[in-house]
Amino acid sequence: MKYPLIAAGGLLTLLPAVAEAKKAPERPNVLFIAVDDLKPVLGCYGDTYAHSPNIDALAAVSTLFEHCYCQQAVSAATRASLLTGVRPDSTKVWDLKTLIRDKNPDILTMPQYFAQQGYETAGIGKIYDSRSVDKQQDEVSWSLPYLKARSYMDPKYAKSLVNGYQDPDYAAKARVVMKEGRAQGLSGKPLDRYMSQHGLKPSTECLDLPDDAYQDGGTAKGAIEYLKNMRPKDKPFFLAVGFVKPHLPFVAPKRYWDLYKREDAPLAQFRLRAEGSPEYGNHNSGELKQYTDIPAVYEYSDVTNTVLPDEKQRELIHGYYSAMSYTDAQIGKVLQALREEGLSDSTIIVLWGDHGWHLGDHGLWNKHTDFENATHVPMIIHVPGAAPSRVSQPVEFLDIFPTLCEATGLKTPRRLDGVSLLKAVRSGKEPGTELAVSQWPGRKNTMGYSLRTGRYRYTVWVNWNKRVLDADDVKGEELYDYEADPLEKVNLIDRPGYEKASAEMRARWKEYRKKYGL
Repeated sequence: MKYPLIAAGGLLTLLPAVAEAKKAPERPNVLFIAVDDLKPVLGCYGDTYAHSPNIDALAAVSTLFEHCYCQQAVSAATRASLLTGVRPDSTKVWDLKTLIRDKNPDILTMPQYFAQQGYETAGIGKIYDSRSVDKQQDEVSWSLPYLKARSYMDPKYAKSLVNGYQDPDYAAKARVVMKEGRAQGLSGKPLDRYMSQHGLKPSTECLDLPDDAYQDGGTAKGAIEYLKNMRPKDKPFFLAVGFVKPHLPFVAPKRYWDLYKREDAPLAQFRLRAEGSPEYGNHNSGELKQYTDIPAVYEYSDVTNTVLPDEKQRELIHGYYSAMSYTDAQIGKVLQALREEGLSDSTIIVLWGDHGWHLGDHGLWNKHTDFENATHVPMIIHVPGAAPSRVSQPVEFLDIFPTLCEATGLKTPRRLDGVSLLKAVRSGKEPGTELAVSQWPGRKNTMGYSLRTGRYRYTVWVNWNKRVLDADDVKGEELYDYEADPLEKVNLIDRPGYEKASAEMRARWKEYRKKYGL
């Protein structure tokens, strides 16, 4: 199937057909696109504020999963789970510091498996979270040395980029403070905190710069270089391309900010803590508070969680969407290169955002919860020859690994927790999946397991003291009905009229515990 539409730089264009490659490998290639902190705020998911023509064009010729869920709403954990095909309780990666192979030296990753099966595997940008792998981005996963996005940026801008920012005044101050901090022996997070104390971590940046002034522009150029000049001609490839925006800080060239009117930025409809929700399942938006323009306008309440002035909320929402549109344009460039190289009919494409993101709903910002906005993720799968379709039943990131195995004709490794969705992709019918499970290590030594069906979300909080799980020690429960209460305003567990639903979801939790030995 050929792409009828390809967009680049925010402009939708119709490209002429390009002759297919003379000699295509027997197995299909895989283009594996990851986007950091991308929630389903895309035109193809019904968001009318969003400008996402490239992802929308891909979705128009693919299978779009309307209700896909990540396994844990934080980068390292969800990526470790997706890329190994097993749940966080198996990877033992629940945070941003645990190395995957420290806990599981022989664990099999998706790109590693494809390399073992004769694929050339290459990666650029953020695929794994760098804090959970070695300096080579899990060296055994890749046939080639990992490509460096910064080396593909415009050299002038690569040199001037400091901590992801391009503002020259910021850069001059940052270099001085960074030098001072290093002279005191600081590095890593202590150095980052030192710079924050000096006001050097703004949440947004809007400058009139080219796309390759930032890392994602370099990532796109590197992926294009691979497709045009580096890919093998005698074997299939697995190319993983990871974009870092719209992760904070919200930096993007000005033209992407100009796509939006800030006064139209959609403030969350419900900005209070869900009635009856436990304290340990909420948070005070600590990630956002690390940015130096936030504390001055920030308040916190046990009832309302994080409180920001509407003007600041609109700035952040404007920034998030602008950064998303910037990444959308980079994805369009990669898809255009794929087509120009005659690879459209021989390449499977998977696009995913690693977890959701709170944009003020429940008084929450960032991710780090078991609520819908933190766990609900975009996932689009294009298999050449399959008709476009939409799947409404709940699915999980765990399903990507077995789906790609079946779609490429590879034997599926036995120790995977997901199921193949290929039949649904090819038939356009629902996959028969009834449940998606996410989890989050909450405050007060708890682990929350959240079971999402087509209608309900049931979250059970159990004892997780010193990372030892006692699932018999239940600390709290939540139940949300997305037909009656799509904004999760009220915890309905044991409320009149929900006795049957509560019992059914508790029974599902009991089955899950039995299956995974919890």
